[in-house]
Amino acid sequence: MRHRQATEGDDSESLRREEYGGFNWGAAFFGWLVAIALTVLLASIAGAIADAAGVSLDIAQSYEQRDAGEIGIATGIGLLVVLMIAYFAGGYVAGRMSRFDGGRQGLGVWLIGLVASAIAVVLGLLFDQKYDIFSRVDLPTIPIPTDTLTSALLIALAAVVVGTLLAAFLGGKMGQRYHTKIDRITA
Repeated sequence: MRHRQATEGDDSESLRREEYGGFNWGAAFFGWLVAIALTVLLASIAGAIADAAGVSLDIAQSYEQRDAGEIGIATGIGLLVVLMIAYFAGGYVAGRMSRFDGGRQGLGVWLIGLVASAIAVVLGLLFDQKYDIFSRVDLPTIPIPTDTLTSALLIALAAVVVGTLLAAFLGGKMGQRYHTKIDRITA
């Protein structure tokens, strides 16, 4: 923390911004925790709704082959919406916890999520090489050509990265609005 004595010519707003502005790791971390918790909660609710509606993952092979693209697009859009809502809320929490630079706090939430995801992927690959985890798990197979699946996966990954980045940034800006309103009222 930077502490200094105010002089008569200093602007109080710039002093507050210098003192309390910038990136706040604590706010970004707690915003990320909110984003993760909300992702789990919303994904659980979406799964419960899908189960109540009678959507089953045990679809006949011929039906899967006919409508695999439709099922994949619906699932991808649902996942994107869940992640964007969660990262918006995480950015909001981080922006609300910090007085200034709400957008920067939202970007911090996204960055922590990106780093945590990268670590999880690397650990998954390492443990798969050592313990052959993926062969022990009965994962569903998708009857789609690999090149089609790869391009669709890259498009979905780009949508998730950009969507969560924008949502976290906007959430941080919205969280900062509270402090901006208070500053306008008390000025």
